[in-house]
Amino acid sequence: MENALLIGLSRQVALARELDVIANNMANVGTNGFKARSARFNEFIMPVAKADAFKPLDRPLSYVVDKGTPLDLSQGMIERTGNPLDVALKGDNYLVVQTPNGERYTRAGSLTVDRQGRLVTQTGLPVMGDSGPITFGTSEYAMNIAADGTVSSDQGTRGKLRMVRFADPSVLASEGSNLFSATAAAQPAGPQARLEPGAIERSNVKAVVELTRLMEVQRSYQSVASMIGKSDDLRSKAISRLADQQA
Repeated sequence: MENALLIGLSRQVALARELDVIANNMANVGTNGFKARSARFNEFIMPVAKADAFKPLDRPLSYVVDKGTPLDLSQGMIERTGNPLDVALKGDNYLVVQTPNGERYTRAGSLTVDRQGRLVTQTGLPVMGDSGPITFGTSEYAMNIAADGTVSSDQGTRGKLRMVRFADPSVLASEGSNLFSATAAAQPAGPQARLEPGAIERSNVKAVVELTRLMEVQRSYQSVASMIGKSDDLRSKAISRLADQQA
């Protein structure tokens, strides 16, 4: 009976984890450049667990093991905005931004110019070019970003967006605010990297799919909770009957 409770508990922990992932995806349906995550689990076979210490195990016991939440790197829908400082990244490239904790990476391409004349994200983080932050003078206008990432104004070229990629996407860790950190060095995206000016990449979260998953997980959680409750009732009845017999 202890084994049944432990197996049920491991399943509940996994389902709670999956609910957290789904909730985060749903909360970012409208976040530009957001990449959905999915929950992954493995089966763990416990070869030595026994219901009776004096009897051989008649069948192995199966537990659930959390194997992480990989990113879905599929391209989100590209929406035209007409804003010359909006860019939609294509492929597996990322923009580099400067934060108080060092460089971070993002797919959110809705850019603007702050009061200091710096090209920044909507949260005010400077966007890095190949030679550092990209800045404009107070008298410049007609800011523009080309398909290869070249940033210019009426007074000429001001730099080129630094775009990077990762051979192994699993090195990326979400930090909130649509930013990623990485446990391995980023690789230059190269001259073939392209973006779509005057557009933004929408979130790749599929709301209908996530809602369906949410309902499935909730039903599974309730089923496991019911099973655990019944096992607990059986335990209580067994203890009560044992006490009656000894009395």
